[in-house]
Amino acid sequence: MNDAAASQQPESAAALDALADQLAACGAALPLPAGGREAVFGAPWQAHAFAITLQLHERGLFTWPQWAEALGAELRAAGPGDDGSRYYEHWLAALEHLVVAQGAGSAADLHRLAHAWEDAAARTPHGQPIVLADGD
Repeated sequence: MNDAAASQQPESAAALDALADQLAACGAALPLPAGGREAVFGAPWQAHAFAITLQLHERGLFTWPQWAEALGAELRAAGPGDDGSRYYEHWLAALEHLVVAQGAGSAADLHRLAHAWEDAAARTPHGQPIVLADGD
């Protein structure tokens, strides 16, 4: 895409094009949820998991081919009966497995942090930011 065409695109379309370029680098091994350019996040946690994945890749924790293999393994393990509605649950499981496999954390660390966030969310008034306390 040339610079003039890119500058005329809405920001979200340009972001989708950039993401498509990154995904193309992964090859056909990266399964994606059905759909086109409509929103693919059904809940905020899905967008957060996506963003965390991008950040961990940018920090060098894993390569895109490693990510594609991890996500593909989770999706294959779900079997042919999976209707795609749990795509981001598989995404999160793949991310957790990579974090552990790359030595960035243990399964126990991830479990403890998940519960800490659940506890923090439960005590946070609606509309306020969720913050972990020192004891979490």
